[in-house]
Amino acid sequence: MRVGLYPGTFDPVTYGHTDIIRRACSLVDRLVIGVAINRDKGPLFTLEERVAMIEAECASIAQETETEIVAHPFDNLLIDCARDVGAAVIIRGLRTVSDFEYEFQMVGMNRSLDSTIETVFLMADAKNQAIASKLVKEIARLGGDVSKFVPPAIKAALIERLR
Repeated sequence: MRVGLYPGTFDPVTYGHTDIIRRACSLVDRLVIGVAINRDKGPLFTLEERVAMIEAECASIAQETETEIVAHPFDNLLIDCARDVGAAVIIRGLRTVSDFEYEFQMVGMNRSLDSTIETVFLMADAKNQAIASKLVKEIARLGGDVSKFVPPAIKAALIERLR
């Protein structure tokens, strides 16, 4: 069984995330969504809420792609999380050149820590390249419509949280 790990903060999960998740399912038999605790980022949603959002949004993707998808909170090194879940591959989404520069450094560090775990980059679909959770939160905070960027349940959660 080929296991992949797609890590992120997912605060909140966006259409960009679900696009990468759906496409990653064609590469692996089991996809672990690593939900980073990352207290430094000061997430809007709690870890439990972000895990629940991932589980809810991924249920139909798992059924559609016939791939096992599980959410796994982590607060250790990414490479250690990959080992913990038995991942042979780390999946990363890229939107911009600046994403690549950061990810290029991360791959080098991760390969020096464990050369047996590969990293695969999936380019964001053109319609999702501008979507960033940080910007989605800012648009919602200022009363803008985020329907183009997040699923309906996530939009409702954002509106409720920012009230």
